[in-house]
Amino acid sequence: MKASRIAAAGAVSGIAVLALSAPAFAHVSVQPEGTATKGGYAVVDFKVPNERDNASTTKLEVNFPADHPLASVMPQPVPGWKAEVTKTTLDKPLESHGKQLTEVVSKVTWTADGKGIEPGYFQKFPVSVGALPENADELVFKAIQTYDNKEVVRWIEVPQKGQEEPDNPAPVLKLAAAEGDAHGASGAKAEDEAGPAARNSAAGPSSGSDDDSDTTARVLGIAGIVIGAAGVAYGVLAGRRRDSGASA
Repeated sequence: MKASRIAAAGAVSGIAVLALSAPAFAHVSVQPEGTATKGGYAVVDFKVPNERDNASTTKLEVNFPADHPLASVMPQPVPGWKAEVTKTTLDKPLESHGKQLTEVVSKVTWTADGKGIEPGYFQKFPVSVGALPENADELVFKAIQTYDNKEVVRWIEVPQKGQEEPDNPAPVLKLAAAEGDAHGASGAKAEDEAGPAARNSAAGPSSGSDDDSDTTARVLGIAGIVIGAAGVAYGVLAGRRRDSGASA
C-alpha cells in the first residue's frame, strides 16, 4: 500500500512538472541553419508549433529589429503559405555593398492557403538575412501567431538576463563572433585562398615521406623474417648435433 502511494505521488509530481514546463517548449523561436556570424549572412528558421488542440495556426507575422536594420531579407517559399514582405523607410540610409539603402524589410507575414499548422504539428519558415550587425550579440524578432478561431498570441516579451523567461518570449537569434572575413569565411575557405602550400603544410608530411617510411618498414620486416628463420634453422641443427653426441 505504501509503495502504491509513493508511485501515485510520483506520477502526480511528474504530470505537474510537465504541465509547468510545457509552455517553455511551445513558443515561436528562431534558429540559424549553421551559424549566424556577426557581419555575415545566414539562413534562419522561424519555428512555429501549434499550441492548441482544437485550432490551427493560419498566420504568422515576424517583425524585424528596427535598431539593427538588415539590408537583405528574403523569405524562402513554403508550400501552402503565402509570404508578404513589408518595407519601411529609414531615418538614416544604410550602406550595403557601396550602395545607400533608404528602405529595408520591417516585417514578413505568412498566411496559410489551406489548413495551416494543425494540432500536433509545427512549421518552419526559412529566411535569408544579412548582413548581420557586428555590434550586437543577438537580434530580437517579435512575432504574432494567429489561429483559425481568431485567437492571437503575441510573442513580443524580450527575455532579460538573470530573470525567468517571460510567458510570451520573443524569438531571439544569438550571433557568433566573426571568424575570417566579414562574411564569416570558414577555415576551409581561408585555406583554399592560401593555396596548395598551406594545405600541404596543414596536412603534415608529404606523400614522398610516407612512401619512404613504408619502404623502410617493409625492409625491416623482411630482415626480421630472415633473421627469425636463421635462428630456427640454427636451433634445429644444434638439436641434431646434441642428439648425435648422446647416441655416440
